[in-house]
Amino acid sequence: MGMIANYQFLSDENLKELKSFNEDADEIFEKVEDWNEEAKILLDLDKMWDVLHFVLTGVDSLEPIENNPLSEAVVGVSSIDNIEEFVAYTEKSRIEDIILALESFDIEKALEKFSMEECKKADLYPNIWDYEEEADEIKEEIMDYFQKMKDFYKKILEANGNVLITIY
Repeated sequence: MGMIANYQFLSDENLKELKSFNEDADEIFEKVEDWNEEAKILLDLDKMWDVLHFVLTGVDSLEPIENNPLSEAVVGVSSIDNIEEFVAYTEKSRIEDIILALESFDIEKALEKFSMEECKKADLYPNIWDYEEEADEIKEEIMDYFQKMKDFYKKILEANGNVLITIY
């Protein structure tokens, strides 16, 4: 099993609780997992989050770009430090900017330039970049996840919610 990324609706109440959490790091993640099970709006990017960030921004997700809505769409705005798993959130005030950036991004043009070799050089997760024969399949998967991400953020905006991102 590898690292998967989940995105979910986060209520104002749960966001406030997350921001003020002062308990053990394991307890933070347990709480987040509970919210995940109860999530009204959920997106699972499986293992393709790092390559999606790369396609959108030109860098891997270990190098998030501050104040860049395309980067924030994948890795969030604020991350929780001092815990083993990756947990981040995006407050509702940034959701509209993220949607506008996703809507104006030309994914088809970006995928025309997509290179398995560039993904390998960037050491992107997951390590599948030696399978050149699967490039078309991977591009279709990226396109599908990109569309699902746009739809997810639109639902979050409609619900006037925040976003919780977990990668574990």
